[in-house]
Amino acid sequence: MDDVMDQIPGRALPLPVLVEARLAGDRKLTEPVKTLIREALGDSENAEGGARTSAGPVYLGKVTVTGFRGVGSEARLKLRPKPGVTLVVGRNGSGKSSIAQAIETLFTGTNAHCSGQHPNRAVRWRNLHQAEQTVVEARLTVEGDPSPSTLTRTWTGDAFTDSHAVLRRPGLGTVPLEQAGWEQATRTYRPFLSYVDLGNLINGKPSEMYDNIAAILGLDHLNAAARQLTAGKKELEAVVNAEKEKKPLLHAALENVGHDDRALKALLAMEEKGGPDYPVLDALIAGVATADEGRLREARLEAAAEGPDLERVGAAVDAIRRAVADVDDLKGSAAADAHSRAELLQAALRHSDRHADDTVCPVCGTEQVLDRAWATRAEAQIAALLKEAEAVRRTEAGLRTATRALQDLIHVPREFPAVLAEPWEAWGDCRRVTDPAELAERALQAAVTLTDACAVVAGKAREELAAKDERWRAVVDLLAEWTKLSREAAAAKPRRTEVNAALTWIKKLTTEIRDLRVDAFADHTQRIWEKLRQQSSVDLKHVGLHGSERANVRKLIMDVTVDDTDAPALSVMSQGELHSLALSLFLPRAATADSPFGFVVIDDPVQSMDPAKVDGLAQVLHELGRDRQVVVFTHDTRLPHAFRSQGLPVTVLKVERGEKSKVNVTSETDPVKEAIDNAMALAHTANVSETALRHVLPSLCREALATAIVEAAWLRRNRTGQPADSLQAAIDQTERLIPLASFALFDDGLVHPDEEVRSRLRTLYGNESTTLIHQCQQGAHPGGFLPHDPIAFVRKVEDLAARIRTPEVNA
Repeated sequence: MDDVMDQIPGRALPLPVLVEARLAGDRKLTEPVKTLIREALGDSENAEGGARTSAGPVYLGKVTVTGFRGVGSEARLKLRPKPGVTLVVGRNGSGKSSIAQAIETLFTGTNAHCSGQHPNRAVRWRNLHQAEQTVVEARLTVEGDPSPSTLTRTWTGDAFTDSHAVLRRPGLGTVPLEQAGWEQATRTYRPFLSYVDLGNLINGKPSEMYDNIAAILGLDHLNAAARQLTAGKKELEAVVNAEKEKKPLLHAALENVGHDDRALKALLAMEEKGGPDYPVLDALIAGVATADEGRLREARLEAAAEGPDLERVGAAVDAIRRAVADVDDLKGSAAADAHSRAELLQAALRHSDRHADDTVCPVCGTEQVLDRAWATRAEAQIAALLKEAEAVRRTEAGLRTATRALQDLIHVPREFPAVLAEPWEAWGDCRRVTDPAELAERALQAAVTLTDACAVVAGKAREELAAKDERWRAVVDLLAEWTKLSREAAAAKPRRTEVNAALTWIKKLTTEIRDLRVDAFADHTQRIWEKLRQQSSVDLKHVGLHGSERANVRKLIMDVTVDDTDAPALSVMSQGELHSLALSLFLPRAATADSPFGFVVIDDPVQSMDPAKVDGLAQVLHELGRDRQVVVFTHDTRLPHAFRSQGLPVTVLKVERGEKSKVNVTSETDPVKEAIDNAMALAHTANVSETALRHVLPSLCREALATAIVEAAWLRRNRTGQPADSLQAAIDQTERLIPLASFALFDDGLVHPDEEVRSRLRTLYGNESTTLIHQCQQGAHPGGFLPHDPIAFVRKVEDLAARIRTPEVNA
């Protein structure tokens, strides 16, 4: 048997390694182009569409489900976190599909049944008997981690979407599932396949079928890099085209300027051999280095000339004049006299304070008058006089404030036109006037003179500039715009060449890898189909992709022949063949080596398959299980039988549902051993009834022998290649053990005469073998069979069953 799994697409070099190897060996590419390629591809660790982010593949350990769909109180599914096949078997309604959907929902947050994709849109996702809590949890083994991780999804609301999942990983703490890096991988490699998904794989829209397969080719990163480079190329081309479009417009505008040395210089600089003379163009744009530039600058300064704000100056002058009038009104008044006397007394008091021992008046020479008593009287008199003189102080303070306000308005700019030097100097000189009345008069006169002069000078300058620069200034903005575009275009042209080279290189590599991986995927699909077709007349000739990822028309092509006649696949295949084809498409996608998931979960894959295809499915799953953890949920007992009958290793778990949605998962024992154990338990039971020993005990032993004979029949069939459906039909129609043994003893698949069968049994297993078979058969008859030594009888049957199951003995 060929090892199909060794041919899984994606086992070649990882994309980052492949790209680096190709770049290193390509001597035609320049280093800037190689840098562009690396930048476009970005972080190599995240290449190939969100591939592995963990240290190694992820395997499922113990899964617990509470309150989800058909599962009530906590159900536990104990899986071995390593490659191998596990079959989870249970009748319809046992809860097995609920567990399968719970695992899918745990990782993705959704599934086809509960999200409304299923034809029955009324599926209830919360269990009726465990409505208060819905939780799904799995222990995960990440290869390379020191201990297991735990992924938990909990529902907090009434909607199916009201859930959140967290991942607890050793050394990394607890993070939301979205931060685990698996979101893209679950879409690309999708390790879950339900019965609904199985149908969608072959019954979906052509574009969806294309996308399902294209996603696993690992080209998303290359396609994204190509899109990025294409966008960059368009931007560079837009810059070059913008410069080309603007240049004729600028030429025409410069020619229309007329006799202006600046326009001529600009035209010559634009057409300079070897490229535009940017320093000359920059100088012209900035208004530098022309013969008459000194006058232009002075004229622009004159045009901007502006005198003082006459309104503010007038207001300040009025304030000074009012303050001066107020001061004049108080002169000679009692308040003024009081103010003078207060000042005189204050001076005498300061003299007395400085000369405390001298009591002689410094004015009249009278002795003994400036003593302490005088000082007290003087202080009281000063206070009274100052109160009487308050009006004088207020008017003088107002005058000082008004004077400062006007002086603050008088300032001269650092630069002003020479023609306005005299009025500006007259205005500045006003700051040196100390007399308020004089200041008011001179400042007002200087301000009016200066403002009038500025208005006249500015008006003339503006007229001069308008006549001199009107046409040049109209074209200089266009010149500046073109110069900027020209620089950008000059820088863009070599960059565009590099981007084109990088884009061509990536597209070529993408096409090469795509073709190789599509061929590998198609080859893998065809080999799986060969395992599953088993006697089907349909031959899968070609699987391919038509179109591209962004094409409006894209589809998955499947060419088949029926008895060597070309035919469309979906119209000629039976339902069982279509399901087999869907599995052939799904398994390469889930089993690619780039997937971070070391497991595959499949629900009900045996739908509509005949026995031969079930055998083929067992072979495919076995081969997949060599490097993948394969978990299959099924109600069809033919699948575990197909594993056993072909000698393929498998772990079988049994799902049973009890009252109030209590779901139990147990290990299914060997059916022969289970029957023998039940018989031995009955044989060891004290005071067991004779009826039980006559009928139940032989019947249990008959069940063990019948199972062993059927198993041996299938082993022989696998060697001879007889049609599986014929053998199954013959077994179903045969009730007695002797005729049934024909299929285990002879290669022709026919029922042989009883004596011929008995003779063959005696030859292979001894004379007692036919007696034991007869005694076991008697248990179903009215008289039954009562063994003398029940325990010894069961042991003999156990030994015979073991020998029948041994292929070497049956050969």
